[in-house]
Amino acid sequence: MTAPRTARRTRSTSESTVEVELNLDGTGRSEISTSVPFFDHMLTAFAKHSLTDLTVRATGDTHIDAHHTVEDVSIVLGQAIREALGDKSGISRYGDALVPLDEALAQAVVDISGRPFLVHEGEPAGFEMHLIGGHFTGSLVRHVFEAVTFNGGLTVHVRVVGGRDPHHIAEAEFKAFARAFRQAKALDPLVDGVPSTKGAL
Repeated sequence: MTAPRTARRTRSTSESTVEVELNLDGTGRSEISTSVPFFDHMLTAFAKHSLTDLTVRATGDTHIDAHHTVEDVSIVLGQAIREALGDKSGISRYGDALVPLDEALAQAVVDISGRPFLVHEGEPAGFEMHLIGGHFTGSLVRHVFEAVTFNGGLTVHVRVVGGRDPHHIAEAEFKAFARAFRQAKALDPLVDGVPSTKGAL
């Protein structure tokens, strides 16, 4: 019987306090409270579409900027993902998804490689300056993927194929990443041990 793929991680700095609990073999249930409403929305979408049970509790200096809290939550989420994956025995390893949201379309490819690398491209000019919901700067989308990728030991490619509305573009990116991660983390009964010729990921 496979051991539960769960993790609980915390992080406390002068800028934020973060607690993350997750179950990679869940059903997509979530309890998210980061004090950054749009980020809560994106993490809820990630949990739902990756079938990861996720609890996030965070507070931080959002009166200054949402950046610190968003980045610190993403760091801890990546660490929790890495811990829950364990030795990665039996996983599919690779996943890809193409997800629309109205006029926006995003593609994500995930390799649970143990080698952190992010390719992130295609967001329209000016997207990084836009305030989504009046508080979440478009530039934070890339910061989230950077922090999760590097702390989770993932190789991730995210590409915006098209889109006009910043909310739709960001949400399509998060959902595409979630669906690709769902495939990659899935246990494949045909895989014997770790899916790598090196014997480790």
